[in-house]
Amino acid sequence: MHAVSSSLSLAAPVTGEIFYPRDRFMRLPEVINTCGLSRSTIYDLISREQFPAQISLGGKNVAWSALEIDGWMQSRIAHRAGGTA
Repeated sequence: MHAVSSSLSLAAPVTGEIFYPRDRFMRLPEVINTCGLSRSTIYDLISREQFPAQISLGGKNVAWSALEIDGWMQSRIAHRAGGTA
């Protein structure tokens, strides 16, 4: 009987590649819940180019990029921390 050694590594291999997190689509109810904004405020900010625009999924279906929503939230936090109005 011989022992089978399994070298299972949970760490990412070192290949020199840049890791990009996987983006996902968020539907409007999740965007509202995540940002704490109302539907009308979201669409108003989009029209003023102050919020990430929705992405067409075909037909009347739209969604938002979770990474773009997260980036918008982080920029609002940074804006507040910077002390500028």
